[in-house]
Amino acid sequence: MSSVLRETLETRIKVVLDPSADEATARISTPDPFLTHMLETLGRYAGWSLDIEATGDLRHHVIEDVAITLGLALSEAVPDACSRYGHAVVPMDDALVEAAVDVGGRPYHAGRLPARLYEQFFRSLADNARATLHLRVIRGRDRHHIIEAAFKALGLALRDALRPGDRVFSTKGGVTIHREPD
Repeated sequence: MSSVLRETLETRIKVVLDPSADEATARISTPDPFLTHMLETLGRYAGWSLDIEATGDLRHHVIEDVAITLGLALSEAVPDACSRYGHAVVPMDDALVEAAVDVGGRPYHAGRLPARLYEQFFRSLADNARATLHLRVIRGRDRHHIIEAAFKALGLALRDALRPGDRVFSTKGGVTIHREPD
């Protein structure tokens, strides 16, 4: 479980994430109903216990800062020994979206979405989670369906990637970093 509180002059975001919870639960409070719905969807499809409280001045700031804070919480919640990789394809009416993720500590994002705010959301999430995230819109016309299918596909991919394993899934083994005080 990880808990992160991020405060700026523009936003206050608190995320409590438990990817190993017995039951997927989501308690999400944001000033943006669509963002709230997408975060509930992500938590359900990932199988997480996810609590998010977000306030802020502008929609753009809230969406981006939620992604940053959720990414930071996710980076703390990745177990040393897990499946590491996840992949899912989700159809939702006219939309078909694919997500592939690697939670092995290398931040990267690729994928164009029909909404710049949500493209920025996924980029900020991947950067702060230190995860590689590829999203591919295979087809779709309705922006709502495409964005929601992306959240669902990412949730399913993260469920697979965070599945506990019996070893570190890397040829280099675990990575340990020691920082010396100045």
